[in-house]
Amino acid sequence: MRLVVVFILAFFAGNAYSADAADGKGYQLETIAGGLNYPWCVAFLPNGDFLLSMRSGELRRVSAEGQVGEPLANTPPTYVKSQGGYFDVMLDPGFVDNQIIYLSFAHGSKKANATRIVRARLGDTQLHDVTPIYTVEPTKDTPTHYGGRMVFLNDGTIAMTTGDGFQYREASQDPFSQLGKIIRINNDGSVPADNPFADGNKGDPYVYSLGHRSPQGLVYDAESDVLYMHEHGPKGGDEVNIVQAGKNYGWPATSHGVNYTGARVSPYKELPGIEAPIKVWTPSIAPSGLALYQGDVFPQWRGGLFVGALKFKQVHRLSLKDGKVSNEDIMFEELGVRIRDVRTGPDGLLYILTDSKKGKLIRVKP
Repeated sequence: MRLVVVFILAFFAGNAYSADAADGKGYQLETIAGGLNYPWCVAFLPNGDFLLSMRSGELRRVSAEGQVGEPLANTPPTYVKSQGGYFDVMLDPGFVDNQIIYLSFAHGSKKANATRIVRARLGDTQLHDVTPIYTVEPTKDTPTHYGGRMVFLNDGTIAMTTGDGFQYREASQDPFSQLGKIIRINNDGSVPADNPFADGNKGDPYVYSLGHRSPQGLVYDAESDVLYMHEHGPKGGDEVNIVQAGKNYGWPATSHGVNYTGARVSPYKELPGIEAPIKVWTPSIAPSGLALYQGDVFPQWRGGLFVGALKFKQVHRLSLKDGKVSNEDIMFEELGVRIRDVRTGPDGLLYILTDSKKGKLIRVKP
């Protein structure tokens, strides 16, 4: 009888994506849904369902059981080209009562495009009252380096990353440009009165921090009021930073990487007045997606940052101590696919989106 029980348990464990309890990892990877067209972000609905944005320009509900719904109607048009398309989708803190969501995406055309945020009310099959609340200025004519990651801060304001547009790197150091920045807005798109340049005299009122290249990771620790972000370097020099209001994070005045031609971006890796990253990767891992694990299901991971890696098809877990990275572990290499997003769910589990035309939503559980 004991052998029969063991066989049955092994059979069901094998139907998860990976049965790692057997090899000592202490987790298993369960595919919730597949066949997703370049998924970019997953948000968690109160009823246990998921809301997914696709870079292809779709929003879809996925049921708690893994059934993928049809694309929601009345979604905003987007510029789908290279890195352009839909980016983050985020629930309003009062979602249970107001059903409000926020969506960031590439807006515009080949000659003039920019990252935009719309606010809308989520219905069963469509969006209602779709209202643009913020669009990055100036526009650009490149389909790359959009940023687009969003978080709510404790005071109800929204922070979002913006990229430098690849060919407009000098704009990252211009406080009057919204390219290569983290911007901060109220939930209606207006400027918070305590933004670093709110009066517009020394910089653009929307700018919260500057000197960023292509930031595709943003997460907020509400308990300690710390904002973390990561960004792609050029050839080498990917960074994790702790973001503070009005601070300069260097690009392209400082960089740990070089141009794709091999030429130097800058002779400096650090300069006075430039905030140093808490982590640098050279060679680049192409980071995308960032989660702070604060759940109880995996107590050994609590307080760590999880960084998706597009290039090496893995997730990096960074342990933190006194605001610095104390240890780094490579995880989930068994997936063997590009990682687009990593999130902590309200159930204390970790969720991963893979980056492909047939992307998957994967749950990490004991």
